[in-house]
Amino acid sequence: MARKKKAPPPPPGAPLYMATYGDMVTLVLCFFVLLFAMSSIDSQKFQKALISLRGSLGVLRGGVTTEESTQPNRSGEEGRDAGSAPRFEMDTRHVAHTVNSYLRAEGLDKSIRVSINQRGVAVSISDQFLFASGSAELRLEGQRALYKIAALVRDKVPAVAVEGHTDAVPLLGGIYRNNWGLSSMRAAVVAAYLETEGRIDPLKLQAVGFGPNQPVVPNDTPEHRALNRRVDLVFLSQYPKR
Repeated sequence: MARKKKAPPPPPGAPLYMATYGDMVTLVLCFFVLLFAMSSIDSQKFQKALISLRGSLGVLRGGVTTEESTQPNRSGEEGRDAGSAPRFEMDTRHVAHTVNSYLRAEGLDKSIRVSINQRGVAVSISDQFLFASGSAELRLEGQRALYKIAALVRDKVPAVAVEGHTDAVPLLGGIYRNNWGLSSMRAAVVAAYLETEGRIDPLKLQAVGFGPNQPVVPNDTPEHRALNRRVDLVFLSQYPKR
């Protein structure tokens, strides 16, 4: 009696159709995950979280830049976009007069100067009034002035650019490697204070450090170098256009 021949062993691995089946299951899973994500993410909360992350990384706000945070109104609603601050133009002279009146009444007009330029209203604050030498920790008197200025303008300005400046003398020691780092940290600290204590909408704020690169006078005397060490609050008269 002849022996039956054994069937050849199957090829190793899964059947060929399983690869196609697996791809299909993966695509279906991705589809339902996408549907769930689209239905559960609050776009405004996501935008705020993104802004917070950028600020913590020192990308501001600059930071959020005013260009990012002040998109043109595409919703058709008057005065406010989703995830942006209200849109309006600033009464430049009124804001400058309001801040100047406070500074004169408190005797602060020698440490804090107000001017009007093409961008809006610039409030230039001496670094010695805000910080100790080489430090980015706000003095108490600096905090009080920032708090009051924020209260005066928070509902009157479309956007605030906080700009840190230093003189051209290299830093010796301390925790900051150069003037660029010091000016950037000081701008970020002031912007954070305006948000948390001054209650200015974070979508209005940006911060940037220029180091010694934008002096108001030559760095040729101690008095001139003192003028160049400053933090400028620039109340922008209107939103930058794209």
